[in-house]
Amino acid sequence: MTFAGSAPIAITPGDAAGIGPEIVARAFLEAPHAMRGCFVAGDMDSMRRATGVVAGGVSLPVALIATPAQVWTAPPRCVPVLQVLDAAPLPAFGVVSPVAGRQAADCVTWAARAALRGEVAAMVTAPLHKEALAAAGVSFPGHTELLQHEVAVHLGVPVDRLPVRMMLANDELRVVLVSIHVSLLHAISAVTAENVLQTLRIAHDSIGAGLHRPPRLAVAGLNPHAGEGGLFGSEERDAIAPAVQAARALGIDAHGPFAPDTVFMRARARDGQPGEFDAVIAMYHDQGLIPVKYLGVDKGVNVTLGLPLVRTSPDHGTAFDIAGTGKADPASLLAAVAMARQLAAARAPD
Repeated sequence: MTFAGSAPIAITPGDAAGIGPEIVARAFLEAPHAMRGCFVAGDMDSMRRATGVVAGGVSLPVALIATPAQVWTAPPRCVPVLQVLDAAPLPAFGVVSPVAGRQAADCVTWAARAALRGEVAAMVTAPLHKEALAAAGVSFPGHTELLQHEVAVHLGVPVDRLPVRMMLANDELRVVLVSIHVSLLHAISAVTAENVLQTLRIAHDSIGAGLHRPPRLAVAGLNPHAGEGGLFGSEERDAIAPAVQAARALGIDAHGPFAPDTVFMRARARDGQPGEFDAVIAMYHDQGLIPVKYLGVDKGVNVTLGLPLVRTSPDHGTAFDIAGTGKADPASLLAAVAMARQLAAARAPD
């Protein structure tokens, strides 16, 4: 397959003190065809250090490009980098750095704006470190919230008028979350009929666009046994079930709420057979992400739903404990690149 002539894909390297630059460099080293048309929106020095970590005796040059379109004329078997940061000392591996946090956020901001201008077809984001973001004074806890803000500014609308959701997906399971990076106490408070219905609508539109058909959506309960008729909690009766009914009235193929300890198994595809559902709506972060990550963090992809741009990411973190060792596996990043291509193609005009 050739990708020449299509818009390129911007890859943000994540926190330079973590494994982000390494997995990007290793992806270019081990899977150059899969990375064709991709470039790093980041820092030359950081990527040179990363290639030195992962390449060993293999030549893996870093090539400076001036515009995203120049990725198609970059030399073969290299890492194309568009310098979007001011020069700064490289942070030590495995140490929380405000400078690294700020630079990582700035790379994401640059890529988001390029995507909104139509200069790139998609953005793939290597892991951020939330403590480093906070130390840098970044007012967003992660990619999803930062991107939501950038798009809202671009569109000239309040952030609360631009609802977004996180989906984690692999070949076996898709999960969409009602709430993202909040405490469990606040996540429970977020289980309202309005929020669950909004999640169903976003999942229906976004997943349906990729599947080219209406998706069949399962909704997990919040409480054990999905509340057991109100014996173990009332959220299913008072919020989740009414949201499912309202979604069905809108033509959304929604079902539930189901007991959270079994619904993910029902939705899982395996042995070449599809699951009973195309995706599960989970009520909070860990309820949804644990099942997907249990199936293998090397396969999972994080997708932001509800934005007018394509953003995917590996489903793991910065792994400070192995940063700089060359041990990091690029499999999830490569899966994120493949999914970004698929989603971008689904959005492209015929």
